[in-house]
Amino acid sequence: MRLFLRRHHFLICFVLLTNLMGISVGMAKVSTSLLSLYLGADATLQGLIASAQSVGIIFVSIPIGFMIDRLGPRRLFVTGSVVVGLIYLLLPLVPSPGLLLLGTALVSLFMPMRFVTLNALFMAQLENMGESKAGWYRGSHMTGMFLVGPVLAAIAVEWCGFRGTFWFIGALFALTIGLSPTVFRHYAVKPVPAKPPRLRDLVQQLARLSRDPELRTISLIEFTAQGINSFYVFFILIIAINQLHLDALMASHLIAIEGATFILALFVLGGVVHRLGHEYSYLISFLSAALALLALGLGRELPTLLLGGGILGVSLGTLQIINLTRYARLGARLGRGEVSGISSLAGPAGGCLGALCGGLIGHHWGLQNVFLLAIPLLLLLSGWIIRAMRQAIRPSVSLTPGPTEPLTDKP
Repeated sequence: MRLFLRRHHFLICFVLLTNLMGISVGMAKVSTSLLSLYLGADATLQGLIASAQSVGIIFVSIPIGFMIDRLGPRRLFVTGSVVVGLIYLLLPLVPSPGLLLLGTALVSLFMPMRFVTLNALFMAQLENMGESKAGWYRGSHMTGMFLVGPVLAAIAVEWCGFRGTFWFIGALFALTIGLSPTVFRHYAVKPVPAKPPRLRDLVQQLARLSRDPELRTISLIEFTAQGINSFYVFFILIIAINQLHLDALMASHLIAIEGATFILALFVLGGVVHRLGHEYSYLISFLSAALALLALGLGRELPTLLLGGGILGVSLGTLQIINLTRYARLGARLGRGEVSGISSLAGPAGGCLGALCGGLIGHHWGLQNVFLLAIPLLLLLSGWIIRAMRQAIRPSVSLTPGPTEPLTDKP
């Protein structure tokens, strides 16, 4: 047992850290959603609050990625954890949805200091762990974010109120700070001058999206997947409470089922994706996601929504495995800090737009109808991406030395 713990010390600490981060974020998202409902926010304002959880990330993810190899990831991680933890302690004191929106936006400005740094560390360690474990990092994070966090939030709000719940969230942030030295000592900082990023440097990083077709394609997929996921996580709770007349604890099971299947896919389907190849895995994932959206849009009873949420979790989890693998390969070629910044921008940007547009459309046409409207857009996007992959002539760079193979080739 001691030998096992010593050999896998980093992996155990890394999984524990990411799981605690996921629990804290999952609790915060659900608690914020319930608090917005308690404060009387309408669907439009709820969409603004949901999108505000990602809006700041759009502006700071790339600068954080640029600074990782100059300041070191742990310093950025600790700073972000302290600031976000303090803001969460103050959120239950706000008297109106407008102030809740402001506080949520402030959180999003500092949250990238936590997850962009962890993304860069994961990319570096994936070389040693192997691509079949590409979903493990996100799986451990999602275990807390979608499976444990939402249920804990519903229980905590009922037993302790909003103030006690957000104090507990703040304590989790403090705990992650204590675990961070063990994990981040495995990241080697490059001997680069610790200068702040210039506007020219950041523009050059954004220009990679237009110059590199593979990076652009992966980021578009990530953008879309996170947009769908963000709308589901925030609004399925409100749909279940307002339309199915469920209590908060029962409604949280809809988030938990999507999270559970998402996590299962991340831990189990890495080998399947490797055998099928990325093109076929993408195609299956898009089609199954469209089926899930159909069930979510038409369902009027809890079992139908649970089925749709479960299928959606598997689909998005599979997409995540492919994207993480491809981002890690690009990181080996373009630089992990920079690719981590771009990858951390694409998902939250999609999450922000998905929640915002979904809330605006749902306010006029009904929240459930948003799921149906997303189906044709998803199918059109999937067709474009598959064509783009087949037309790509530049092969991907492997994580390990040796000949490279196109991403669409089967092993």
